[in-house]
Amino acid sequence: MNAAQQANTRQLPVNVFAQDESRLGLMTILRRIITGKGVKPIAPFQQKYQTCYLYGVVEPLTGESCFFTFSHVDTICFQAFLDHVAATFPETFNILLLDRGTFHRAQALELPQNIVCIFQPAATPELNPIERVWQYIKERLALKNFDSLDELFNAVSSIIKGLTREILQSLTGFDYFTTAVKGVFI
Repeated sequence: MNAAQQANTRQLPVNVFAQDESRLGLMTILRRIITGKGVKPIAPFQQKYQTCYLYGVVEPLTGESCFFTFSHVDTICFQAFLDHVAATFPETFNILLLDRGTFHRAQALELPQNIVCIFQPAATPELNPIERVWQYIKERLALKNFDSLDELFNAVSSIIKGLTREILQSLTGFDYFTTAVKGVFI
């Protein structure tokens, strides 16, 4: 029996979530633009340095998810996010796959009873399935300018509302991840 299974004292059903944060801001996200030969591409661009962070968890097997925005990343925000995830999924034991950010490992963190954290190897963001969700969101924000963070929040909220379980499963259902989860917890 592994440590996560031992921590699940209430024998709740298990969810294995990929978790991460992504910075979003008012600076235009640039992408390539197709034009005719010899035509210089023109794209709207603004250079505003206001940012926020989107925290998220996605369960690749089921497509369940939870997102929350904060103004920055630190232990206090991460604690609030953990509490939010625990409250959102109270009837399951939730294992979170995290990177090794210092605020993820802070001693001040108090993990809710239904959450355990597992850390991925250092400097391997490509192993975390939620990175594809960030790419998906940013692709939909590309070449758009927003006048305020509120306007950006509204656009991000609209994109998140459109993320069905099927879309999230297709974005995050990495074979190595789902095979490992099925082999250990199902």
